[in-house]
Amino acid sequence: MRLKTLLTCAITSAALAFGGLAQAKEVKIALVVKALGIGFFEAANNGAQEAAKELGDVQVIYTGPTSTTAEGQIEVINSLIAQRVDAIAVSANDTDALVPILKKAQQRGIKVISWDSGVAKEGRQIHLNPSSNQLIGEMNDKLAVEAIKASGASDGEVAILSATPTSTNQNIWIDEMKKASAQYPAMKIVTTVYGDDLADKSYRETVGLLKTYPDLKAIVAPTSVGIVAAAQAVQDQGKVGKVYVTGLGLPSELAGHVEAGAVKSFAIWNPIDLGYAATMIAYNLVEGKATAKEVSMGRLGTATLDADGNAAMGDPFVYDASNVEKFAKIF
Repeated sequence: MRLKTLLTCAITSAALAFGGLAQAKEVKIALVVKALGIGFFEAANNGAQEAAKELGDVQVIYTGPTSTTAEGQIEVINSLIAQRVDAIAVSANDTDALVPILKKAQQRGIKVISWDSGVAKEGRQIHLNPSSNQLIGEMNDKLAVEAIKASGASDGEVAILSATPTSTNQNIWIDEMKKASAQYPAMKIVTTVYGDDLADKSYRETVGLLKTYPDLKAIVAPTSVGIVAAAQAVQDQGKVGKVYVTGLGLPSELAGHVEAGAVKSFAIWNPIDLGYAATMIAYNLVEGKATAKEVSMGRLGTATLDADGNAAMGDPFVYDASNVEKFAKIF
């Protein structure tokens, strides 16, 4: 009888210990960005860490290559597969090139989402757009028209400074800009150049635009690296008031350029919220709490998924001299 009691106690203790260990197991979510050292993604990581703290049993691994290449991301993802993370949330440098390695990750039981810059649906389960692609494209057109008017002209030439030629989100937004451009006859898009999300190359491309198109009125850079470099080039080339830079960027990086007059207005969603939402979605996938039609984004509400697993976080927000200093203190 005593032996039976001891055995029962031992089994119960082991079960409780095992249960405690199971409950204590952290969910490892890798937040893979286009490249390290970019302010937008560092702000997104702040949001991801906020989500991890709120959830309590999540470790966010913030990582990415040193340059914006698909090859660099593939190497990073291979390492994450070896680490047996539970989920990968990636902002892709190439729509299709990452698909094979992300398929491999899924075959190993890793949940995969893309955010900000998407992966083809074969390589992920959910893609989180920061906003509607159509609304982003139209917003860039509106900002360009505002920039033209700020220069004192009624119409004018507009150039686009993008990231890389294969950057998924950049290409979609530019396509949407061109589709909607008929609604904005005041602007004429003359060319698109690529700065590869490198400050020095984006700067050189902007200088080239200013020399090649002397009648240019606005440069639209839908990239947080490009817009800062372009604004600096406009200032250095003595074009303030003649050519305005706009697009998508961070208030903390553009407040000085707004004050200097190189930028009248620009737009961005909150990258902190974007990193937070991506982490929440990845976590809910791991925990089996996502459906084919919706998934929770925590404090940001519920994301509605289309048939291809695409969702949108919210609308882009416009920043100018009236509010940029306030938001610059946040991100």
